[in-house]
Amino acid sequence: MTRRRTYGDAGQAFPIYITAMGGLLFLALAYFAVGQATVNRSGAQTAADAAALAAAQDTRDQLAGEWTRDVLDPTKWPDIFTGDVQGLRLSCGRASELAERNYAQVVPGGCTPGVLSYTVVVETDKTMGESVVPITATTRSKAHATAVIKALCSYKPLAANAEPDALPLLTCGDREWNLDPKDPASLPEPQDLFDVHLVDR
Repeated sequence: MTRRRTYGDAGQAFPIYITAMGGLLFLALAYFAVGQATVNRSGAQTAADAAALAAAQDTRDQLAGEWTRDVLDPTKWPDIFTGDVQGLRLSCGRASELAERNYAQVVPGGCTPGVLSYTVVVETDKTMGESVVPITATTRSKAHATAVIKALCSYKPLAANAEPDALPLLTCGDREWNLDPKDPASLPEPQDLFDVHLVDR
């Protein structure tokens, strides 16, 4: 009787073992699904960051171009450094380009210019993938990012008795620029005039 009871116990344990292994397999697949979703969301955030930075950098380059054209007229510099310039093109095209390079798309209405800033919302091209969680097969991750443009330069107004063609000493960060419009190569680059970085919003 002891042997029959032993074999019976083993027979009863086998379904429990199968159930336990099935549960562990399901947990493993669930963790895999979570990993897929995390990777997908990370890709969306990378695309959003790149898109927002690209748009802001494009606007920065335009502002720097305006400053170079008006370098002989310091009265126009304040408007340029604060982004109060008419006629600049929107930089959402650059945002879309960088989103696509990162396997995402800017959602309709998802590129918003501000005063010296761009906010971009993107959606990944790929879904989160097949998994034990059915919704992941059709769900695409979304993410948003905001990049701002910050003027780095300051200057003091010229003295009343300054020469007509004199220009202020421009200080950008820890560097001073004695401006010489006759030598364009010596003028500050866009990245010297403006910083572009991401912010949390």
